[in-house]
Amino acid sequence: MSRRSNPMMRAARIHELGSAEAVSIDVVETPSPGADELLVSVEAAAVNFPDTLMIAGRYQTKTPLPFVPGHECAGIVTAVGVDVTGFVPGDRVAALAPGAFAEYAVVPASSAIPVPEGVTPAEAAATWVCHLTAYHALRSVAQVEPGDLVLVLGAGGGLGLAAVELAVSLGATVIAAASSTEKLDAARDRGARHVVDYAGGDLREGIRAAVGPGALQVVIDPVGGRWAEPALRELSWGGRYVTLGYASGEIPSIPLNLVLLKGAIIKGLEIRTFAQHDPAGAARDRAEFTELWSTGRIRPRIHARYPLDDTAAAMTAVASRQSVGKTVIEIVSSESR
Repeated sequence: MSRRSNPMMRAARIHELGSAEAVSIDVVETPSPGADELLVSVEAAAVNFPDTLMIAGRYQTKTPLPFVPGHECAGIVTAVGVDVTGFVPGDRVAALAPGAFAEYAVVPASSAIPVPEGVTPAEAAATWVCHLTAYHALRSVAQVEPGDLVLVLGAGGGLGLAAVELAVSLGATVIAAASSTEKLDAARDRGARHVVDYAGGDLREGIRAAVGPGALQVVIDPVGGRWAEPALRELSWGGRYVTLGYASGEIPSIPLNLVLLKGAIIKGLEIRTFAQHDPAGAARDRAEFTELWSTGRIRPRIHARYPLDDTAAAMTAVASRQSVGKTVIEIVSSESR
């Protein structure tokens, strides 16, 4: 089944690794969906920090050149594979899929979700991946309980703000750590009880001043770098530390004696493979998250919107940590011109 789609499309592509300046807007062949995939006419795509690491060649995995960056999009289904059930052409979806910075993207049907009524394409693109990653991290990996004291590092970014908002929805008390007053204000708006500016002061001392020494039950860390160890040191006995990525650009080395002395649990979460390893938890989390989303209890903060032609500028803004919340690329597909 399919709707009309243009045989050619515009796409942001990387031909050589480097900075965002290496992005070019090319006209390429529109892809076709496989048996268990959807073809989506992309209306909006969100820029995430790992996208900037991938184009710089600093991500944990390498993508063969040339490639279309981006992994988070929202749009309209134009074709479905022969094995797909539950989706038909014309459906509005949000999805996790490679190659999102283009007029069309091929999406695994398992990674797509219907977009609730009243949610714009930009909001849908800015919500699905970061919020679901944060929800998995809090609900299934850290197993946050009401009353837990949760530290969120990088709390001004898309993933960090999502973690603040969702931790509060789970009944936790949140300490938000970020690098500017604007980012900390955004975290307060999402319900953070305490804030720590780790650019202007000592993170560990800031945590202790807010809640006392060794008080944290959970750390949610999408940043890594030099902030990981002081955060770990402020866990209470048996605390849980979840590593989600390394927006600092530095993968930290952790002294294992700290884990021993604190009885701490350190876990990692990679959103693309989580459902493979914990299908029951993933299904439960997705259902609970969808209920929160569809009832309007969660909304992303969109920092800026760029057209496809300005993809390089959008990625530069995210790479330089200028964004508070999510940066979105709004795309007008060929079929709607």
